[in-house]
Amino acid sequence: MKTQADKQDHAPQLTISPDQRLSFGKSAILGLQHVIAMDVYVVPFLIAMLIGLSSGQSSALIQSTFIAAGIGTIVQTYFCMKLPIAQGPSYVPLGAIVSIYAASGGGQLGWDSVLGASLIGSVLVIILGYTGVFNKIVKSFIPQIVGGTIIFIVGLSLLPVAIRDNIYGATDATINQNVLLALIAGAALLLFVILGSVFRKKGTIFRTTSVMVALVVGCIAADAMGVLDFSAVRDAKWFSMPQIPFADFGFSFNFSAIITMVIIYFVLLAETTGTWFAVSNVIDKPLTDKNLNQGVIGEGISCLIAALVGSTPVTGYSTNAGIISITGIASRRVFLAVGGWFVLFGCSGKLAALISSIPTSVIGGVFAIVCSIIAINGVQVIKNERIGEKEMYIIAIPMIITLALVLIPKDYLYSLPTFVQYLLGSPILAASLAAILLNKILPGEKAS
Repeated sequence: MKTQADKQDHAPQLTISPDQRLSFGKSAILGLQHVIAMDVYVVPFLIAMLIGLSSGQSSALIQSTFIAAGIGTIVQTYFCMKLPIAQGPSYVPLGAIVSIYAASGGGQLGWDSVLGASLIGSVLVIILGYTGVFNKIVKSFIPQIVGGTIIFIVGLSLLPVAIRDNIYGATDATINQNVLLALIAGAALLLFVILGSVFRKKGTIFRTTSVMVALVVGCIAADAMGVLDFSAVRDAKWFSMPQIPFADFGFSFNFSAIITMVIIYFVLLAETTGTWFAVSNVIDKPLTDKNLNQGVIGEGISCLIAALVGSTPVTGYSTNAGIISITGIASRRVFLAVGGWFVLFGCSGKLAALISSIPTSVIGGVFAIVCSIIAINGVQVIKNERIGEKEMYIIAIPMIITLALVLIPKDYLYSLPTFVQYLLGSPILAASLAAILLNKILPGEKAS
């Protein structure tokens, strides 16, 4: 439990609370920086590449993903969990989607099998929320020490990805240019956060726009280096129709595909729980039974909508918890704007191309700081607990598992049985399960 002093220390993190009203203009601008910092377009791009979709099919999938993320964000933030949660496509189902697509013969039938399995799985998730089963699981298996550890490993698992994939591995420029762009974007973010702290209330504008300014500064630097490419924006259409169910695609129901996707949905729920804890900690609002049940329902509805618009499952994005910490803005109106932007991008090829044209290393420079902030939020939860020998192992073993799975060679991972791939393919899931099991298995200290 938090003491009154803890609450007072934590409260100043937010300059605008979840239920505080903001003007339409401010909400739109602040929502845009969340959208820009989220790599929503990456997952559909990877899926299109992995299963060999044409450029037209790839564009349609990206559009559908933006629309699903937008509607899902509005549903989760305003009608279900009612917390500042942004929905986006998850990396977790990638392997399952490719497997289902190939096992169903590929082509349109393969994709229809993916969507059919996603549709059935999402309905089961909604039922889990309505019955309250998931909430009972959380109350029994995720006390504060485990919850804090999960928040910590969410940030820890994303940090190597931000540095290795988004900076060192970015293909937009040379490695020297990538590192420099990341440093410039990160430095701009820190500068504006510092200015916000120095000028306090008068400096709120610096803190609230810090992420967006960092990305703009990074893009200006990229342009000066000659590595900013807007050709895709020029070629894209301003408006293009999204996919329509039963006209552009259908649903095929295959038992093995459905079982596979149901397993994936359980993985997603375990992973998104870490995001919910992270957001809950940042806004200093404990998750209630109602929040958890409504969150599961919202997750199911979001994934159902994703299937109905021809996209893959969407889930809560942990990146946004870090952005809330940095900017201090947790207004649900901002996240309503996030949903609106996503839908707009989904209907406009030009806007979607604009966001995807930001150099990967620029996003990586901001993303690395955001991931670190998420991890520190986990430490803040853990510090309120007495750390004995049992608690040390609950924290340490998941930390080792997280790094081990982030660094696991892909060739070795893909040589393992499919179910093991699903389990080890998500460091957050595997480490979370380890924390839960250790908390149940390890004996506590005997009272003297």
